[in-house]
Amino acid sequence: MNELLFFSCVFGNESYIVPEKSVLRDFSLQNVKMIIVGICGASGSGKSTLAKEIEDSLTCTSAIIGLDCYYRDHSDLPFEERVHINYDEPDIFDFDQLYADIQRLQGGLPITRKGYDYARHMRADSDELIQPMDVLILEGIHMFRDKRITDLMSLKVYMHVDIDVCLLRRIKRDIRVRGRSIENIAEQYMATVKPMYEEYISKYIREADFAVMRGGRNRMAIDAISAYISAKLLAEKFDREAKQEALKNSASEGSIEG
Repeated sequence: MNELLFFSCVFGNESYIVPEKSVLRDFSLQNVKMIIVGICGASGSGKSTLAKEIEDSLTCTSAIIGLDCYYRDHSDLPFEERVHINYDEPDIFDFDQLYADIQRLQGGLPITRKGYDYARHMRADSDELIQPMDVLILEGIHMFRDKRITDLMSLKVYMHVDIDVCLLRRIKRDIRVRGRSIENIAEQYMATVKPMYEEYISKYIREADFAVMRGGRNRMAIDAISAYISAKLLAEKFDREAKQEALKNSASEGSIEG
């Protein structure tokens, strides 16, 4: 188990000297290995909010991919059956497709944007292309489920928020954004959301590098994560340049000896 850190005022045991954002803009990050950040936690814990706050704080190219966009397609089933599917269990997500998309981005290739229609309980993919980026932020309730994907993450963040607070946030969100009724939300919560949280999601905290408390607008956590990402990107850049310089010097020495 990794050491787990709860953010308030201290970021880990490592020290990072991070340049101002204006300095980071002056560096070319071309050909630098893509940094992947994973955010996991209960429904309503603030995963999407934190992901957006981190993205907005970065000056490099970045993108957010939500695990919800990778629900398995059940368009062959009638709506009455789709409504009663357990959308909170791990196997409802197509991790193979997500992993394949991440590999394409790592290989410098674009992917098509995946989507999901919460009102109709159907996939809603588009032809829009997502181009490779410097930082990829992955967020979802089971984002730490697939080891192939977690092994690619430079940073794993768990949203450590009281489950009752998550429920209240979920109610507000599902009514306002997803067009759900109170009755539907309550039924789904008791039937699948709470049981899956207790069986799976609450245990993902063991996989995290650190936990964020108080939700997605925890300013200390946002700044610390952004600082880590910026330092990581610059370290990748300098490491790559050092290796390229060493190869160049080695080739020059070889030609002189010859």
